[in-house]
Amino acid sequence: MLVSKFAQMKGPRNFRVIFLLVVLVVAGIGVVLREHRPSFLRPGLKLYAYVTTAGGSLAVVDLVKLSVVGRIAVGPQPTGLRAHPTRPELWGASAPGGYLWVVSARAGQVAARIPVGPGPYAVDFSNDGRRAYSTASGSDTLLAIDCESHAILGRAKTGGGPVLVKATPDGKTLVVVNRRDDSLGIHDAATLQERARVSVVAQPEDVAVLPDNSLAFVLSRTQERVSVVDLRRGLLLTNLGLAGRPSEMILKPDGGELYVISPEAHGLQVINTWTHEVGDYVLLGSTPTNGALLPDASGLYVSDEAADRIAPVDIVNRKVMRPILAGSSPGALAFDSLERPNLLLAVNQASGDLAVIRISTENPALLTMIPVGDGAQEVAVKLFK
Repeated sequence: MLVSKFAQMKGPRNFRVIFLLVVLVVAGIGVVLREHRPSFLRPGLKLYAYVTTAGGSLAVVDLVKLSVVGRIAVGPQPTGLRAHPTRPELWGASAPGGYLWVVSARAGQVAARIPVGPGPYAVDFSNDGRRAYSTASGSDTLLAIDCESHAILGRAKTGGGPVLVKATPDGKTLVVVNRRDDSLGIHDAATLQERARVSVVAQPEDVAVLPDNSLAFVLSRTQERVSVVDLRRGLLLTNLGLAGRPSEMILKPDGGELYVISPEAHGLQVINTWTHEVGDYVLLGSTPTNGALLPDASGLYVSDEAADRIAPVDIVNRKVMRPILAGSSPGALAFDSLERPNLLLAVNQASGDLAVIRISTENPALLTMIPVGDGAQEVAVKLFK
């Protein structure tokens, strides 16, 4: 009798224990899957990374499946890879071909090749995404292109050897980096006509503009200086001395600081953009080259080509955190999202793969490496339906 009652009590108790264990196991599996799966997307959305390779093609990487799902031939020596801000497209340039190429993310193929003249290297977009801007360095020309029809809307003369054009945050001005004659051209965005031309550091290659459209900082990878240009008056304010030749500069979203990475100086220098002074220096490693700044500017990730790793930097406290192994010769970096990044992507130039690093956890770590092809150089990410 006692045994029978005990068995009756034991049955429900065992059932409750088993049920609780099942719930815990399912929850644990869910946590593990969420931890190791890179992205959860709404139905119908796709998240792809695009990597330029030496063969003149883009490797298309599905960031949910973590695999290459296609290759798109765009033309010889692709450069200036950019995701269009509003359209499901990737744009870039082929200097030998003398054209811009447009890739449809949905179709997975080239949608257009736009002849612009000899030597285009980069492309930029208007704030509303309706216009694209580029230069032809061989003919000293600035061009505006309609992004829907791909028609050329206008042309204007520039200084010698324009290699880059950027629209200012207010969309009213275009700044053109003229490498051959060491100048920065200031153009009207509506008419493309040049308003002023300012002599800057020798062989300039890049430019950053403050959010209030007042100043431009011009970088040369051959000089240990950065030029500061007053865009409203069209004047050179100063040339700031650096500890070594820079490889990249990254502007803080509020415009208060400019972070300049220098392989020669083995670190990064912080420029106060309001006082035009070079301030803090942070030692990063062997040969830091490229960086990616978090949207809230709390952290900066810097690739170290010689050390085969990524250095996370606490920007607020100027502190380098534990390095992350990334593959052979990591270079260009990109996040999977511009709002709440979950993954950091690093192009490994020597090994021809894409390192996928999870940064949304307390201890960022390498998730996987995806072979993309020899001569991998640039990377861009596109979310689309």
